[in-house]
Amino acid sequence: MVIVVGFGPRMTGLCARILAVSTLLCAMSAGVTAAPENPVIVVQSTTSTANSGLYDHLMPQLTQDTGVIPKIVAVGTGQAIRNARNCDADVLLVHAKSAEEDFVRDGYGVARHDLMYNDFIVVGPENDPSNIAGETDIIKALTRIATEKGVFASRGDDSGTHKKELSLWNEAAIDVVAASGSWYRETGSGMGATLNVGVGMGAYVLTDRATWISFANKGNHAIMVEGDADLFNQYGIILVNPEACPNVNTTAATVFVDWLLSANGQKAISEHKVDEQQLFFPNAAASN
Repeated sequence: MVIVVGFGPRMTGLCARILAVSTLLCAMSAGVTAAPENPVIVVQSTTSTANSGLYDHLMPQLTQDTGVIPKIVAVGTGQAIRNARNCDADVLLVHAKSAEEDFVRDGYGVARHDLMYNDFIVVGPENDPSNIAGETDIIKALTRIATEKGVFASRGDDSGTHKKELSLWNEAAIDVVAASGSWYRETGSGMGATLNVGVGMGAYVLTDRATWISFANKGNHAIMVEGDADLFNQYGIILVNPEACPNVNTTAATVFVDWLLSANGQKAISEHKVDEQQLFFPNAAASN
């Protein structure tokens, strides 16, 4: 701290400059960067990060530290990727790793980074008609649902969760296309709407844990299946490639990505909780 007492004009000016420099150094050491000239960016995002309140938690600190102002477009992962391919994004934040890698490989993304993870779970009604409660093998649980024709509500929207669900049905060698409209019901909706449908019709639903924890209308539904390694849910972040999309706000978008991958951003992610439960687990440092 610099204290100025009883100096003349020249010394006061010198001390003012010293104070300004020391303030800047303090800001830099605290992880605060100068705001970009154009601070507004568009982030095409999966719905789970928005529905769980993660952005509401992160953005005040992010904007304070960097000056960046993100505009979040929360849609299913498939739609988010399509929007980014149409150059309607500066940053892509989704959870379907193979599709993200294709996005980068096709020249639309600069690089993909692991950001954080949680897991998928299967929720269902307390009467549990397919008797899957407590099962830790997701393939056995899905096979039992199909065999017993327990009602299953699918997002059916090409989201990251839907992509994961289809890969699990495929692993279980179950043709859900043939079952569509019978015990297998596609909502064509986001996670929250699909959970509402599932609760309303007493159906099983595959959901990410963060959305379930944040979801208010649980009714008599509870977690039936969890803990299988196949239910791991990795989120990635990608800077849209300005060579493919010249309108990308590269400066502000880079600051945004770098902050989320930094110690400050990762700590902020880990601190987001609902009912004392941590929703996302940062893993950028370990994976990138």
